[in-house]
Amino acid sequence: MMYHRLENSIIDVIKEEQAKLGYCKEEIRLYYPLSSLDHFFETEADAEEMKKILTGFGAYTKEKLGNVLVSHKGDRFCFHIPEQGAEYVHEHMKPNEFIRELVELVGKHGCTMQQVKDLFLSKGKQVQMEPMDNGEFDLMIRFEGDGEDPYYYCFKDEGCHIIYHRFLAEDYADFGF
Repeated sequence: MMYHRLENSIIDVIKEEQAKLGYCKEEIRLYYPLSSLDHFFETEADAEEMKKILTGFGAYTKEKLGNVLVSHKGDRFCFHIPEQGAEYVHEHMKPNEFIRELVELVGKHGCTMQQVKDLFLSKGKQVQMEPMDNGEFDLMIRFEGDGEDPYYYCFKDEGCHIIYHRFLAEDYADFGF
């Protein structure tokens, strides 16, 4: 289906939010740049064209996430997910245990990069790790060929704690890391 990748991305972000903050039946607003949306739909649309592409998204998500409303300012799109979306993810989606473990690990004072590496390696999957020296991140890790977790995890050791961001492959490539 045309909207499947975007819907999965939104669900993954909600799972991550719930792992970090806990579940709350609340409205959620998620923001995506136009370039990311172009990757989802394999287009090179401008903002107005993307607005047209997304006209059916609310109807597509209605049963699971509720009537998601889409707005934009320039090349930044806002997806307003009603309370039903947070509730659906909490009640019907298998929690992402890996994200929960990662969030707990990096939330601990004194977490090290070696502990982060060990967590990835403990999953018994093929893992790619690459050092990064771009000022923003120190290390990229991803599970190779894992359709359930297609993200590139980028880590930065900020001295007293480690932060991470995760990107889809196409967005990671756009950054030119």
